[in-house]
Amino acid sequence: MILPTLACLLLGVFSAFAQEAPPAKSEEDNGYAQISIFAKALELIRQDYVDENKTSYHDLINAAMKGMLSSLDPHSQFMDPDDFRDMQDDTRSRFNGLGIEVSMKNGLPTVITAMEDTPAAKAGILSGDQILRINGISTERMDLQDAINVLRGPSGAKITLTLLRPSTKEIKEYTLQRAEIKIQSVKGVRLLDPDLTGPFKIGYVRLVQFNEPTADELSKALDELQKQGMQSLILDLRNNPGGLLNSAVDVCAQFLPPNTKVVSTQGRVASQQHDYSTSGAKKERANFPMVVLINEGSASGAEIVAGALKDLHRAVLVGETTFGKGSVQNVMQLPDGSAVRFTTAKYYTPSKQVIQGNGVTPNIRVAVTPEQERSFFALRNAGNMKPEDEKSIIKARDPQMLRAIDALKGVMIYAQENAPKAQAVKK
Repeated sequence: MILPTLACLLLGVFSAFAQEAPPAKSEEDNGYAQISIFAKALELIRQDYVDENKTSYHDLINAAMKGMLSSLDPHSQFMDPDDFRDMQDDTRSRFNGLGIEVSMKNGLPTVITAMEDTPAAKAGILSGDQILRINGISTERMDLQDAINVLRGPSGAKITLTLLRPSTKEIKEYTLQRAEIKIQSVKGVRLLDPDLTGPFKIGYVRLVQFNEPTADELSKALDELQKQGMQSLILDLRNNPGGLLNSAVDVCAQFLPPNTKVVSTQGRVASQQHDYSTSGAKKERANFPMVVLINEGSASGAEIVAGALKDLHRAVLVGETTFGKGSVQNVMQLPDGSAVRFTTAKYYTPSKQVIQGNGVTPNIRVAVTPEQERSFFALRNAGNMKPEDEKSIIKARDPQMLRAIDALKGVMIYAQENAPKAQAVKK
């Protein structure tokens, strides 16, 4: 019979990993017995299922692994070899797709952010939009990776998305054309218009994502702004979906002293307990006043940076509570080129706040309506914001930026008024 052979094979695989696995919770939770049941079910399906072309061992076991990983949490998944190669492309700065970063939330693929300068952003898709249908096919029972596979692919193809916007209960349909997505992680570097900032020189930098070159590019941008006399800074992390953990830590190092802990991870096993600190070799910068802009589209690495700068009292956070993607996934490649990605730990800010499911809350909450957000980001993503129009556009459509400017002006006015008193005390 095939059953005993298959069961023995599966049990052999189980035995290879059993020595490293945590002890079972109870006697009933016996791996050997459960694998034997699985093998029996597998053989029954292969023997009697009506469509024989759907019952290969490869297809059935791959489907079982997809179900197993997806049952754990929205961020754990099984990836076949093609999916695994696509995931590796995420750490590069170029791929083909619509420019939507998605995650599972409440059982539906949900937009974390529509990346800047992409078809999705230009169409007006917003963070929090829930994808109900892709090309007319319901996503209710769709695996996250299957959804991503449809969203990505050769450039030029058209994809129709049906979205629910929870904030307004609107259902909208978009037909988008895939394009090559090129990500420039540091954007908008400039001193803000004096008509907005008054006598103060307030710098502005927007981080779109955390990739390998992000920290170095940010360092160069800050050097240039400081040469121009920057007195304070607005760091815009709105709609930043994250990226590489080390890049986020290195960004923190631009604003914090060397060897400062910015985030920690905690999991079930000792190997998942880590503290991540700024490098001891990084140069220290002037301790200029700083505001970080955040919204629901700020996730993962953006939440690590925002949480650290808030907890360590280095910056004031302005905007709305972030997405709440604060878990660590390990990716383990399997012998056939596929891989399993599963959650092994959660991120904690320096004050031990859990990011996962909670997000990072701003010091100063400034809400924006979906229409304000859509119109402002649509203008910015379309490249229509001319320097001479920036002031009026910000005043009319970006209350978060206005509140950030006001907060920094207040801090600098206070510092100016108290500077003589501080000097007198020193004497």
